[in-house]
Amino acid sequence: MKPSNLFNSDDRAVSPVIGVILMVAITVILAAVIGTFVLGLGDQLGDTAPQASFDIESTDSSSVNITKTGGQSIPIDDIAVSVDGNRTDSPTTTGVSSGNNWQTGDTVSFSDIGTVNDDDSIQLIHDPSGNVIFEGTADI
Repeated sequence: MKPSNLFNSDDRAVSPVIGVILMVAITVILAAVIGTFVLGLGDQLGDTAPQASFDIESTDSSSVNITKTGGQSIPIDDIAVSVDGNRTDSPTTTGVSSGNNWQTGDTVSFSDIGTVNDDDSIQLIHDPSGNVIFEGTADI
C-alpha cells in the first residue's frame, strides 16, 4: 500500500465536523449566559415579591391603616410606603401581632409618611425586590 493512500481516506473529515459542532455549542451557551446578565435577568432570580392582598381601612392626614387580607406573611421591615410618589423607607408601624411578620388579619398603621391628602395614591413597596405589592387610594 502506498503512503499517499493512507491520508486520502474518508475518516479524516470526522474530526473537523465535531470541532465545528463543539465550537458552535460553546458560542451559543456563552451568548446565553452573557445575554442573561447584560439584560439584568441574573440579578432578579432570587428576589421575588411576596403574594398578598390588602385593604386600606382608614386614612388621616398623617397616617394610613392597612389590613392584610390574605397571602404570605411579610417581614414588616421589608415594606416601604409611597404616598403620591413620595417614598418613605422606614415608616413608623404599629399593629403587627406576630413578632416582626405581617400576618393575614393584622391591621398596620403607617405613620411618619408625610402628609396624606384625599385621593393620594398609597403604595406598599417590597424593598428586597423593589416591586409594588399594593396600590390604593387615600380616602380622608
